[in-house]
Amino acid sequence: MSLTSLRKLPAVLVIDDEVRSQEALRRTLEEDFEVLCASSAAEGMEILEKEQSTAAIRIVLCDQRMPGITGVQFLKEVRHRWPDIVRIILSGYTDAEDIITGVNEAGIWQYLLKPWQPDQLLLTLQRAAEVWRLQQENQRLSLDLRTAEPVLKRRVESKFEKAKHAFGLAGLIRAPDSPLNGVCDMIARIAPYDLSVLVTGESGTGKEMVARAIHYESRRASKAFVTENCAALPDTLLESELFGYKRGAFTGAVEDRVGLFQQADGGTLFLDEIGETSPAFQVKLLRVLQEGEFRPLGSNRSLTVDVRVIAATNRDLEEDVHTGRFREDLYYRLATIALHVPPLRERAMDLPLLAQRLLESSSTVLGKPSSGFSPEALAGLTAYRWPGNVRELQNEILRMLALADTPKLVADLLSLRVRQVPVSKGLEKELAWLGSLNGGLKERMEQLEAQVLKEAMLRHRGNKSRAAKELGLSRVGLRSKLNRYGLEPA
Repeated sequence: MSLTSLRKLPAVLVIDDEVRSQEALRRTLEEDFEVLCASSAAEGMEILEKEQSTAAIRIVLCDQRMPGITGVQFLKEVRHRWPDIVRIILSGYTDAEDIITGVNEAGIWQYLLKPWQPDQLLLTLQRAAEVWRLQQENQRLSLDLRTAEPVLKRRVESKFEKAKHAFGLAGLIRAPDSPLNGVCDMIARIAPYDLSVLVTGESGTGKEMVARAIHYESRRASKAFVTENCAALPDTLLESELFGYKRGAFTGAVEDRVGLFQQADGGTLFLDEIGETSPAFQVKLLRVLQEGEFRPLGSNRSLTVDVRVIAATNRDLEEDVHTGRFREDLYYRLATIALHVPPLRERAMDLPLLAQRLLESSSTVLGKPSSGFSPEALAGLTAYRWPGNVRELQNEILRMLALADTPKLVADLLSLRVRQVPVSKGLEKELAWLGSLNGGLKERMEQLEAQVLKEAMLRHRGNKSRAAKELGLSRVGLRSKLNRYGLEPA
């Protein structure tokens, strides 16, 4: 019988010089195994040489006492040539020396005694087939791991370099004359040092991007960068989020939770909207920054961490310190280095580059390709002042891309507030009136002063006392100026 074709059952080679014993073994095993039989060691070797070219035989079940050669000697040769085959001896003798020799030299997996029990024999061979399968799986995994280790290492390094390029200084889009360049120069200088940094700026200016750039330019770049918005949670939840808690610390704490400080150990923790925290929480945060340790809620043991803290706010923290809203000691602990991110309205030169980058990322998010902006659309984007900064610009581009019928984004796709660039109420009229003034600066200032005096007198219906009080003048001073500009009635 040939084993070169695919089998559904594992194959076992039975070697026994007694034909009746072969038939008994065949009947016991044939429902679960493909059984091959040989009457001598030479015949068994011939079958193995023929069939092991396809690695078909998984188990050899060999009688110990055979003419010319023992089962142990035969299985010793099998082990040398086909070590993956599971080897089993079947013997009617209980010679201890034979058993020891078989185990040590032939690597015999099981030593079965005659007379054998069918159920026990079948169970033993089923386990032997599973051993063979596990050996093959182990070898395959070992080979995969040896091959995969350098591959995985290269993949990790490649992804890290991509992340560093995307989130490091190269990811901060700016023109050669951008006011953001000063911020980037400062990042490059301070990033290698484990100093706390306070990033200030209006909402949507990209303070988190600046924090990420500091992290990826630092020696902590290979560790975690963890973020938390302090304005999004009340004090109790914020404390449990940052410091973690033990099971049973409060109602609903059904399991231990690792805090963000612990998750960021060795890396960087970014605390956004730090100015929104309460004075009570500020005390707890100050202790962590000073001591480098904290205690999870419900725990009696302090944990030590190595974390670089970068905080951000859109508030004037110095003013909050003066009014007592923010702790002075915490402010100076956070603001070892202070960076201010300029608003987008001060970065008009960056807008074309930034808009193109945001369009690329938006195309990926929406799965919709685009060939860029028309000149009119780009001009409309540049003219707008973007009170919501980069976040507002990103949302506008997402909207344009979603509504676009062509690959090129045109000006008609701009929202109404962007297309009709808003100006202050009455500003055009005022600018037209200022343009009507004549003379140099002194003459124009006098014309402006006369207009202010005239407007105040008209509003107060000629009452000099009230007009003088509003303008911060004495009654005599007001009369003098009115005479000077010919506004005093005869």
